[in-house]
Amino acid sequence: MDSIGKDCKELKSKYEACFNSWYSESFLKNKNGDISVCDPLFKEYQDCLNVALKKNKIPLRELNGDVSIETDNKQSAST
Repeated sequence: MDSIGKDCKELKSKYEACFNSWYSESFLKNKNGDISVCDPLFKEYQDCLNVALKKNKIPLRELNGDVSIETDNKQSAST
C-alpha cells in the first residue's frame, strides 16, 4: 500500500523494511531484539505524514477520534 503522501513513499518503505526485519529476525524467533532501532525511521516517516495530512487538509482529529462499533441488540439478546 502506498503512503498517503507521495513524498513519504521512500520513508515508508525504509521503515517497513526495518520493522519487517525486526519482526522476522527478533520477534518471531523470541529474541530480545529492540524495536527502538526503527524509531528514527518511524519519526521521519511520521513527520512526513503530518506534512502530507496538512497539505491535503485532512484533520488529525478525524484520524485520532473514537471509533464506535454498533451491535445488533436483537442478535445479542438471543444469545
